[in-house]
Amino acid sequence: MTKPYVYITRKLDETTLTPLKEVAHIDMWTSEDEPCPREELEKQAAQADGLLTMLSDQVDEALLSNAPNLKVVANLAVGYDNIDLKAAKKHGITVCHTPDVLTESTADLAFALLMASARRIVEASDWIKDGNWTGWGPLLLAGADVHHKTLGIVGMGSIGTALAKRAKGFDMNVLYHNRSRKPEAEAQLGVTYAAFDELLTQSDFIVCLTPLTPETKEMFNKKAFEQMKNTAYFINVSRGQTVDEDALYDAVTTGKIAGAGLDVFSKEPVSPNHPLTTLPNVTVLPHIGSASVETRKNMMQLCAENIALVLQNQQAKTPVQA
Repeated sequence: MTKPYVYITRKLDETTLTPLKEVAHIDMWTSEDEPCPREELEKQAAQADGLLTMLSDQVDEALLSNAPNLKVVANLAVGYDNIDLKAAKKHGITVCHTPDVLTESTADLAFALLMASARRIVEASDWIKDGNWTGWGPLLLAGADVHHKTLGIVGMGSIGTALAKRAKGFDMNVLYHNRSRKPEAEAQLGVTYAAFDELLTQSDFIVCLTPLTPETKEMFNKKAFEQMKNTAYFINVSRGQTVDEDALYDAVTTGKIAGAGLDVFSKEPVSPNHPLTTLPNVTVLPHIGSASVETRKNMMQLCAENIALVLQNQQAKTPVQA
């Protein structure tokens, strides 16, 4: 019997795909860094039994309605805002993602970005490379302390909880805002639930970790930034669309807040001429939240396992709960 066909929209590490190779014929887009063109994705989806996709791939009604054999889409991310879940359900397609395996690595990155922003790490490194270091001064590139400050976490899922654990090691006071209270985290970590407005006014560092939904789209807007301390730093490791980027630019350039650290943008890849990338007190990264070699390989393997299970008429390990 002919094996089912699975298409992968980036070139992935072959060793992570072993569970899938045993049950399916696979093909991959040729590049690790360049996205699969829409035309090619449509062509492949039309004949595929399974797709392994990236966040940059739009899996919408137009694609799914022309994929008669498609049974499963596995997204190489914990988020899945690039996939039309209603359309997938309509066509009987299982959607999977990669929660949990990237929690610790993403929390590492979020705290690293917070630290880099507060202590002006990238700015200081560029200062030397640009030949500006001609002497020592008592306030040369002085940043902000992190220890004993107040951290506000917006989106207290597994990554938010892991970030709170790291913050406690720096003796930080941790506030959080979430759709629902987290009694276990409150009891174990001593974190405190706060209304969104309260969190904005009290926090020295605000980290956005919320998923992108209609409710969270541009939740960090002009009003939100105006409520923050003028010494506060805003960190985003969730989705760029949770932020009104014009309002953030205005907040940073007018001194309404002290600075920002961004791993995500509303449009990616971001242009090097984007206004936010030109500011010395905004640290920017190319969406590398979970980008450790170990974690990314674990994510690839989980996607492969999910597809293999569904193609064998078994329950996926991590289906999206639509």
